[in-house]
Amino acid sequence: MPERSKRKTVAATKPALEFNHAMLYTRDLAASRRFYVDLLGFKVIEEMLPYYARLRAAKGTGTLAIHALEPGKTLPGAGGIRLYFETADLDKVAKHLEGAGIRFDQPPKMMPWGWKHAYLSDPDGHEISLYRAGAKRFQKTKAMR
Repeated sequence: MPERSKRKTVAATKPALEFNHAMLYTRDLAASRRFYVDLLGFKVIEEMLPYYARLRAAKGTGTLAIHALEPGKTLPGAGGIRLYFETADLDKVAKHLEGAGIRFDQPPKMMPWGWKHAYLSDPDGHEISLYRAGAKRFQKTKAMR
C-alpha cells in the first residue's frame, strides 16, 4: 500500500473525541465546592454528598467533577496539571477573589504571548490559571522577541 493511502486510512480512523470533564480529587469536598461554586461561579449539576459533585462552568459547556478521597488515600501530585478558566474581566474577578481572602501566586499580568493571566491554587493545591485571551484564544502565538 502506498505511504500516502496509509496516512489517509490512519487519519480517517482517528476518533473524534469531545472533551467532557476533568476530575479533581479533594481532601475536603465542602471546601472545594465552596471554592468552585461560591467563588468561581460554577453551577452544581449533581451531588452525591459527601463524596462527589459535578459542576458546570457558568459560561460554555465545560464541566468539573470533584471527588472526595477514599479514607487513607492521599492526593496525587499535581504532575504538571493546571486548570485554565477564561473570563472577560480578569481584573474584576481577581479583585473579587482577593476580597474573599484568596491569595494569588501571580496577580493579573500580561504575558509575552499576549494573554493576561493570574495564577492561584484551589483549597487542595491544584494550580489554577484565570486568564483573558479573547480573540487570540484560537490564533497561533506570534513569535516572541
